[in-house]
Amino acid sequence: MASDDSLPGAQRSAQLSFSDQPAWIVKDEVCGGWVLQIGGVEQSHVDLEDPTHLVHEYLRRMANVLDAAWPRREPIRIAHLGAGALTLARYVQATRPGSAQLVVEIERELPTLVTTALPMLQGTDLEVVIGDAREELAAMQGRRFDAIVLDVFSGEESPAHLAAKDFYLEALAHLEADGLLLVNVGDDAGQRFLAAQVRELEDAAAEAGLAGVWTLTLASLLTTPADGNMVLVVGGGLSSPEIGKWREAWEQAGPHPGAVLDPTETAEAFRR
Repeated sequence: MASDDSLPGAQRSAQLSFSDQPAWIVKDEVCGGWVLQIGGVEQSHVDLEDPTHLVHEYLRRMANVLDAAWPRREPIRIAHLGAGALTLARYVQATRPGSAQLVVEIERELPTLVTTALPMLQGTDLEVVIGDAREELAAMQGRRFDAIVLDVFSGEESPAHLAAKDFYLEALAHLEADGLLLVNVGDDAGQRFLAAQVRELEDAAAEAGLAGVWTLTLASLLTTPADGNMVLVVGGGLSSPEIGKWREAWEQAGPHPGAVLDPTETAEAFRR
C-alpha cells in the first residue's frame, strides 16, 4: 500500500456514506499514476504528469468524441454525472483550458478525497454538486451544456431511475442544439442491460426529434460477448455535416481494435 507521503495530497482514503464502501487512492505499479479503488475494485486512473494519458479505453473513446466535435482548444461547457477520480474533467482542462465543468456525484466524500489526494490542474473551473444525478439536473432548469457525460452504470445493478428513456429525455433537454450526450455502459457478458439502454436511448432520441444512437467500442465485444464497456452517443451534434469526418477520426484514434457504429448499425447490432 502506498504511504501517505507518496501522494501529492495528504488524504488517501475515505468511507463513502451512500454506498458504505471504502475508497482508496493507491499508486498504479503497472501503468504509473494513481488509481481510485472503491470496495477494492479499480474505478478510475489518473496520470498527474500527463492528464491526456487515459488508461481506461472507454474514457479514451469519450475523449475522442469530444476532440472531434469541437475545434481544438475551444472551451466547452460540460457536465459529468458521476465523478470518479475526475479523469475526464482533467483531460478537458488539459485539452480545452477555460472549459466550464460541472460534476454531480452522489458520494459526498468522494470529490474531497480525490481533489485532496490528486489536485486538479491549475485554473480548472469545476463546480461540484453532491446529490442524485437526475434530481440535481432537474433542479438546473434552463441550464444548457455542450456535452453531458453519464458514467454511473454497472450492468443490472445500475440505478433504474437513470437507466430509462424519461431520464435521457431530461438530459437531452439540457443540451445545446448541437450538443452531445455520452453514456458509458458497463455490462456483463450477456449484454442484456446494454441492449436495453440502446433501446431506451433510441426511443428518447426519436421522441426528441434527433438521429439515433452511435456506438464506440472494442470490436470484439460485438462478436464475442464479454464483460466490457461501450460508449453510446446521442444528440443534435450528430447531425453535423462533418459527421463523416468525425467517424473517420474516431476509427483512427482507437483504442484498437475498435468499432464505430452509426445509428443503423447500432440498431442492427442490438436488435434482440
